[in-house]
Amino acid sequence: MTTEQPETLARPLAARIATEMLAPWVWVLALPLLVAWPATGHRIGPTLLWGLVVGVTGAVLPMLVILRGAKAGRYDTHHVHNREGRTVPLLLCLASLSTGWLILFLGQAPHQLISLAAAMFVSLLACVAITLGARWKISLHAAVAAGAVVMLVLVYGPWLWLGALLAAWVMWSRVALRDHTTGQVLVGGAVGILAGGGGYLGLELLLT
Repeated sequence: MTTEQPETLARPLAARIATEMLAPWVWVLALPLLVAWPATGHRIGPTLLWGLVVGVTGAVLPMLVILRGAKAGRYDTHHVHNREGRTVPLLLCLASLSTGWLILFLGQAPHQLISLAAAMFVSLLACVAITLGARWKISLHAAVAAGAVVMLVLVYGPWLWLGALLAAWVMWSRVALRDHTTGQVLVGGAVGILAGGGGYLGLELLLT
């Protein structure tokens, strides 16, 4: 007689750690604060104010809705593995993030934060178009991580390319956990770099 381990227990521990600790909402919550710090002249108050506007509207509010939906059984997990189940969370995130951008614009936030929120919106919009339009489950983990690394390099300098190791780790984890194919992860990373990082650079060149 043989006993089989549950699939979740057989998955690599390192992959599960990366998927949870470097989930999109973690990057989206931390990144605006890191961008706001030099943008506000290293002042704690404005950093928290403007950074949390993006972090709350782009990460916290959508994640709360997803967690509530997962608890109610509408989604399989808080990562929403099934592509069809991502429609409402993705559209909600777009609406919430656009609200955050409007608050930044009307509140005359530093241009770096306005560029950041806009670039995040463009990157997310590209992922939504691929997920819903092309009906292909692009990796949001990869898109957010790759885009965040490029933005941090643009803000803090080339030494932040070390963050690519974290992005590579989380991208590997999505394949190792069989939540995405290699292609879905690579395309996600490309979208993050081009739409997220490239969008941020382009907007900054226009605004400065």
